Amino acid sequence: MTAGANIADDLRAAGLAGEGDVVLVPLSGGVSCDVWKVETPDGPIVVKRPLAQLRVDAEWHAPIERGQSEVRWLRRARAVNTSIVPEVLAELPGYGFAMRFLPGAPVWKDELIAGRVDAAFAAAVGGSLAAVHSATANSAADRDAFATDAMFRALRIDPFLLYVAQKDAEVASALYALADDLASRKLALVHGDVSPKNILVGADGPVFLDAECAVYGDPAFDLAFCTTHLLLKAVWLGDARLTEAATALVAAYRAGIDWEDADEMFHRAGKLTAALLLARVEGKSPAPYLTDLEQRRIVCDQARARLLAPQPVDTLVARWKRTIA
Repeated sequence: MTAGANIADDLRAAGLAGEGDVVLVPLSGGVSCDVWKVETPDGPIVVKRPLAQLRVDAEWHAPIERGQSEVRWLRRARAVNTSIVPEVLAELPGYGFAMRFLPGAPVWKDELIAGRVDAAFAAAVGGSLAAVHSATANSAADRDAFATDAMFRALRIDPFLLYVAQKDAEVASALYALADDLASRKLALVHGDVSPKNILVGADGPVFLDAECAVYGDPAFDLAFCTTHLLLKAVWLGDARLTEAATALVAAYRAGIDWEDADEMFHRAGKLTAALLLARVEGKSPAPYLTDLEQRRIVCDQARARLLAPQPVDTLVARWKRTIA
């Protein structure tokens, strides 16, 4: 039986499709999952199913149970603010799930690449992210619900930090220490993949998707991950407005920190941002668009310098260079 037939049967069993033909239209699922759009009598939905082997050149396996973690994160975030995530309609066999499709909501990454850079939207991303972290900080219930440390290690710590540490002796000790701290720090519910490709520009603000890496851990990781993507694109596209967007995101996030000392948190986020910048060149999942050797050197040189001499994330952003004379 084909994957499409399986999905169709699963949707019928969940009451989301009738007995007629079910047409699955493939959508971009990135490296980690298969995604389809399906028209139903009640409107379009999206079906998502995680992959065991991710679509990267390096060998990279991850437990498909992460689909359950994503559903739990979406539902928990929806309890914080219904507008920042799509509605989950059903969980499906094989750790897949169906959620409401949001028409007319472009992907933030596509908007940025098209030159439509809105610092106010970036600030809304930072504010919404901080709201989820604040709502789940120091919560025993959330910590128990997201004890997914092994999954986070497989998807984030190993491929982004430890893989680079094993290749790059200059910064290895800093990366090993950072990996240990990240694995041990339990403060709030972390999305784990806050990237412009996983955020829709909704009518009421940002809509977050793809929380497969969700874990109860260090919220600095989410801030660093999104900041990293904006800084990489500032180099790639040569657009200063992307650095301004990163500045707006970081400032709005800082305004929402009420669970720990903001300065301490920003120092951790600065180190993580430097590590992730380096990982998007040297890690298992390099940024596919950053192919120019000079641009890669610009990123790597700055990232290594900031790993060896850490700066708070807001300082790192303010001093980020898109070109080096």
